[in-house]
Amino acid sequence: MDTITPCLWFDGTAQEAAEFYASLLPDSGVDAVHLAPDNYPSGKAGSVLTVEFTLMGRRFVGLNGGSHFRFNEAISLMIPAETQAEIERLSDALSAQPEAEQCGWVKDRYGLSWQIIPPRLLQLLADPDRQRAGRVFRTMMEMKRINIAAIEAAAA
Repeated sequence: MDTITPCLWFDGTAQEAAEFYASLLPDSGVDAVHLAPDNYPSGKAGSVLTVEFTLMGRRFVGLNGGSHFRFNEAISLMIPAETQAEIERLSDALSAQPEAEQCGWVKDRYGLSWQIIPPRLLQLLADPDRQRAGRVFRTMMEMKRINIAAIEAAAA
């Protein structure tokens, strides 16, 4: 290994989650599935222990560690979405809790949080014209899913 690889903790669904995520994003796939060589606290010998997968060219590992830990909003994965159609496609696929949607964030059926963000939003929030950035920020704060036309209008 020559880079940091995030390890995501699942309760028996690491392979299912990896396959689902990889089906949504370009340059993604399940690279390897490793079976437990022996019984362990959350599984039996021969069950899926870890899954190596790639999402948009970045490596991840999914660990079937059991029900001891759950994902929370302290970590999320950010997906760049260039178009409104891409924002809607990814949000529809990933959002399992519509009431949790806010400012481009969605929570999936495994409990993992995602930010589906157009790169243009990040550019506008960093605009040296702080009044312009403020208008964009206030507009974004009222959204569930990011609306590119609305943030562009706020920037005008």
